[in-house]
Amino acid sequence: MKIAYISTYLPRECGIATFNNNVVKAILTNLKLQRQTWQTSGFGVAINDSENIAEYDYPEEVKFVIRQEHQKDYILAANYINTSDADVCLLQHEFGIFGGESGIYILPLLHRLEKPLITVLHTILKEPSYTQKIIIQQIAQQSAKLLVMSRRGIEFLTSIYGIPREKIQFVEHGAPDLEAPHENPLHSLLPFRNRRVLFTFGLLSRNKGLETVIRALPAIVAQHPEVTYVVLGNTHPGVLRSSGEEYREQLKLLAIKLKVEKHLVFINKFVSEAELINYLTAAAIYITPYLNEAQITSGTLSYAIGAGAAVVSTPYWHALELLADNRGRLFGFKDSEALAEIVNELLENPVELKALQHNAYQYGLQLRWPKIGAEYIQAIEQALSLPEHAEPQLRLIVDPEIIPTFSLAHVRRLTDDTGIVQHAKYGIPNLKEGYCLDDNARALIMALMAYQQNKSQEALALLPIYLSYIHYMQREDGNFRNFLSFTRQYLDEIGSEDSFGRTVWALGYLISCAPNNSYREFAGELFSRSVVHFQDLHHLRGIGNTIIGVAYYLKTHPDDEAIMRELINLTATLMRAYEHQRGDTWHWFEEKLTYDNAILPLALLHSCEITGDEKVKRVAQESLTFLDELSFKNGFLSPVGNQGWFSQGDEMPLFDQQAIETMAMVLMYLQAYQNTHEPEFIQKMFISYQWFLGENILRVPLYDQETKGCCDGLQQTAINRNQGAESTLAYLISHLTVLKALELEYQYDLAQQELIPAL
Repeated sequence: MKIAYISTYLPRECGIATFNNNVVKAILTNLKLQRQTWQTSGFGVAINDSENIAEYDYPEEVKFVIRQEHQKDYILAANYINTSDADVCLLQHEFGIFGGESGIYILPLLHRLEKPLITVLHTILKEPSYTQKIIIQQIAQQSAKLLVMSRRGIEFLTSIYGIPREKIQFVEHGAPDLEAPHENPLHSLLPFRNRRVLFTFGLLSRNKGLETVIRALPAIVAQHPEVTYVVLGNTHPGVLRSSGEEYREQLKLLAIKLKVEKHLVFINKFVSEAELINYLTAAAIYITPYLNEAQITSGTLSYAIGAGAAVVSTPYWHALELLADNRGRLFGFKDSEALAEIVNELLENPVELKALQHNAYQYGLQLRWPKIGAEYIQAIEQALSLPEHAEPQLRLIVDPEIIPTFSLAHVRRLTDDTGIVQHAKYGIPNLKEGYCLDDNARALIMALMAYQQNKSQEALALLPIYLSYIHYMQREDGNFRNFLSFTRQYLDEIGSEDSFGRTVWALGYLISCAPNNSYREFAGELFSRSVVHFQDLHHLRGIGNTIIGVAYYLKTHPDDEAIMRELINLTATLMRAYEHQRGDTWHWFEEKLTYDNAILPLALLHSCEITGDEKVKRVAQESLTFLDELSFKNGFLSPVGNQGWFSQGDEMPLFDQQAIETMAMVLMYLQAYQNTHEPEFIQKMFISYQWFLGENILRVPLYDQETKGCCDGLQQTAINRNQGAESTLAYLISHLTVLKALELEYQYDLAQQELIPAL
């Protein structure tokens, strides 16, 4: 028997990595003890939280490394497993260790697996987002067995996620198969010598609630001055990268403020299990002060029970189960007074303290890893004994294999400390043309999308440049200028309505998905100052862009009645234009199709998503269909050209085709898909995106693989080789939209996907 283990791996400091390592050893131990005829070999597929796959010195059994945010790595990993001699796969699942929204990148791997799959679920949410729920359901569909570590998890999976009970197996979190040393060396060392120790261990992060224990210390120390609170563990690597040791330092400052700093000790290291048993058995009381109930399993709690520790905990889900029958004591979330009272009571009552330790130890015997390993083997045997059945193969509408690697190289080339330069000569910035508000607004949207999609720190670093430009171009009255020379001289007093609308779109989008509160508040201030000018808009594209920004704003502030009225009024203007121009065969807002056409139905799709107005939705769908029928020729996108535009009864011009037309089509189809869940729109979106890659009337790519920029247009005999900001940003926004669609593709029933013809 050969098992492919898909997980994070030691030496990466990660609880899942430690857990997987113990599972591997527990399975091998059982096979050797039972003298099974199975092959005891296997290999690992490691999930890396770094771009550098050599960052960790993985053990020899790791044969493939997936870079967390590289979608193609997951597909390559599936191919590797399928061509290996593995008999079965064992997946450790936790949302945060995989790439994409809520770790959705794991789904392409699982859908391609041709080996039986067993999945261990480390997090099962009571109130999952739509994406999180779909991910768990899809994992369940692909898995022969789901292993869960609490009975509450079984309840959630069946009642919330609709997963059949027979597919779920309860296997508790394991604990080390170690006994307390006869003479614990820690008793003779600080901070344990002559002290009564309260103890917590694990990777530090704010959700651990350690401040609750520190706030309880004054009342505890007042009655028991010999008490010390020892916290063992490094700061979580993700927290360390984003905010350093800020949380640990805040805890130290809190202890100083409460005058208990001499009773608080941090031991900042990652210890072996043998060392950990020494700590757990040397402590008087083990504390898990987590801040809310939504913790379906806790490895640290299982280890404490396995070691026979007296545990005091907040009543999160796993603690309610594991500490039942007098195996521990519970106190309320953030209730430092109740914690102090329980600790003082136990320290004064050695009989009760010993009873908790005895009960925990007896229960912990069944948590020892060798026993848990036997249950894993049973689950594997059951999975392999299931009759083989042909699963429908997922036929992707979006093919990730043809999507170029995302790169901000050309955007960085065009961006200086003022903003993004408008134009380029070939791939070189044309500084003579200066900057414009339109492009910096688009650049802000693109940077936010890149950060959302793959946590791009490069994009995050560019974000304040574009936001600063927008701020610089806003007038005292809240309106915006558009053009700025390379020498930072204003070139106009009031910008176009298009640039105004695109800026409102960018600000609304930032408000809806800001990486931190500072950005959100800044954007909110600029947005609020611009609102007074909404009523002055007359041009439909300016109105359409503004509607999109307002819709994003209302996703974050749904109770803002004043802004809701603005959305309704702006939408009414578009609707009146449509009713005035619509004819039997002309389903459009104007007497001609000009530029950036898909923005208009896109705006109505955003509006009806917020308001639920069915009439607006019908007009959005009707105008989308009209534009769709005009724009698709011979299976590829051919948008309205800018050489004369398209009037009713005339022949539609084919050239000069612009990148922003395609971007608007891509965005329109994704929004239509999100509103209707019709896979046809994903198909049309992907075909539209391929216009950049050569699926166009000239069959030449506009995206430049060398410069990572996009050519400015498709002309009758050639492409415009200049690669300005507008076209490059249009490509990158389209690229990121396709990646978002690829995630969404896995969120709906696979059988429905089979109805869509393969591209």
